[in-house]
Amino acid sequence: MATRRITKSSINWLALSERVPEHQRAQYLAFKAKSDGYLRRVMSNPEQAPAIDWAFYKSKVPVAGMVDEFQKQYSALSIPYPPDTIKPQLDSLEKEIKSDIEKFKSESNTRIAEYKKQLAHIASLIPYDQMTMEDYRDAYPEDALDPINRPTFWPHTPEEQIDYVDKDAQPHH
Repeated sequence: MATRRITKSSINWLALSERVPEHQRAQYLAFKAKSDGYLRRVMSNPEQAPAIDWAFYKSKVPVAGMVDEFQKQYSALSIPYPPDTIKPQLDSLEKEIKSDIEKFKSESNTRIAEYKKQLAHIASLIPYDQMTMEDYRDAYPEDALDPINRPTFWPHTPEEQIDYVDKDAQPHH
């Protein structure tokens, strides 16, 4: 598998910078500095390793055949580029996250539509400071005091009513 020379960072740092929260800015800048330093070190090295001058070594090494043996072993040496086994996992994770995002967006749009209906209903009502008790009962029948059908006692909280049962209370033995 052939490798390709890295010539520039494939990260859009400007777009990433816009998404970094203010409290994580220092970590982001440290990460960017490390990445830039790595890219500079890679670019400072030549793309190909320097060629070995075998003739020079043959003239300097007194042991016969030693340089030829090294040259043969060196040319036979092939270090394969490691296979990418992580990319499929990342692709499936990315698809899963994108589907979760789309689901959240559709659910959010449903909630937004419901909230807009509620806002429209509230906007259509008489302002609270101009309502009478009857207007409030008509607008909010479940919250309004109804002394005939649901009589309550002051302060009209559930705990103060005659039929109230404490759910957290321990049973008596």
